[in-house]
Amino acid sequence: MQQSSTHITVRTQGKRLYDITPQVTDWVADTGLQAGLLTLYIQHTSASILVNENYDSDVLVDMEAFFARLVPEGDPLFIHTAEGPDDMPAHIRSALTQTSISIPILNGAVALGTWQGIFLYEHRRMSHTRKVLLHAIGE
Repeated sequence: MQQSSTHITVRTQGKRLYDITPQVTDWVADTGLQAGLLTLYIQHTSASILVNENYDSDVLVDMEAFFARLVPEGDPLFIHTAEGPDDMPAHIRSALTQTSISIPILNGAVALGTWQGIFLYEHRRMSHTRKVLLHAIGE
């Protein structure tokens, strides 16, 4: 059994989904693992990690539109606004999505489906530098 770990850094430019599939799949290929498990973990409370469709970009637009309606900025319900009106909504979005995902490694590659991609989902309006930890274990 072998293990390998690294991190990728993503500079975001506001709310949206950022495709990190190439960085992740390239790193897994470089590990030399043929079978195992990949875990991704984002070290932030106002961004998340998702597996979603990477073929039609309308999916990504619709995801953001849905979350904007589901968790609107400036809702008087929120008292945590230390960093602005998008602060608490970003934390809720993160709680509703995922901060960690696991994907099998098969035949030396990340076992994504035909239309699947891996995305960092930025929930804040301002630019941020986000860090995603990658850990692979297998043979």
